[in-house]
Amino acid sequence: MSSFTLNGYGGLILLGALTTLLVALAAAAFGTVIGVLMAAAKLSQSRVLRQIAGAYTTTIRGVPDLLVIFLVYYGGSATLSHVMGRPIEINAFGAGALSLGFVFGAYATEIFRGAILEVPRGQIEAAAALGLSGTGSFVHVIAPQAWRLAVPAFGNQLTVLLKETALVSLVGLEDLMRRTGFAVEATNRPFFFYLVAGVVYFVLSYAMTNAFGSVRRRTSAALAR
Repeated sequence: MSSFTLNGYGGLILLGALTTLLVALAAAAFGTVIGVLMAAAKLSQSRVLRQIAGAYTTTIRGVPDLLVIFLVYYGGSATLSHVMGRPIEINAFGAGALSLGFVFGAYATEIFRGAILEVPRGQIEAAAALGLSGTGSFVHVIAPQAWRLAVPAFGNQLTVLLKETALVSLVGLEDLMRRTGFAVEATNRPFFFYLVAGVVYFVLSYAMTNAFGSVRRRTSAALAR
């Protein structure tokens, strides 16, 4: 019974796994919005927007993810404290979701941009010939096809994001890694509990990979019809 309940820390680890999943989903949602906006900026006719989007992706992808987390967590806390005139500490969950969202968004930008560019030009011209506006063409013609093309890379990047959430434990988020650390300190069984954490990460990643595989098959089937 003790092994089954992980020496009484099974519930704690499951709660950490839930926190890990939630921060990954929050970061993915935020990063997806950024990715769509920055991809549109990179493909726009505005030189300023293209330069802003290019600077964002180049900067974020050129620095360690952990540094982005520290800058958002400590820099955000310092900025808010200065503005409010009193000490304010950003919530670790919020800082983690924002920072990882910024990182995810930089990669999502290139994924979406590449997918949009792969949509056949003839499809866009056909939409214009049917009288669709630029927005209508994007929503009804370009976006569905681009999403189908982006799903494999997007799913892979989401799996990477899930594993990167472990970095947020360094700013106090009680995710899977941090709660596993609590169990290790209390029981002095590092190999066992970190192995358990590895299995949990694998299960989450495997489930996410299968989910996006299903999405990819459905989008492909819908397009074929």
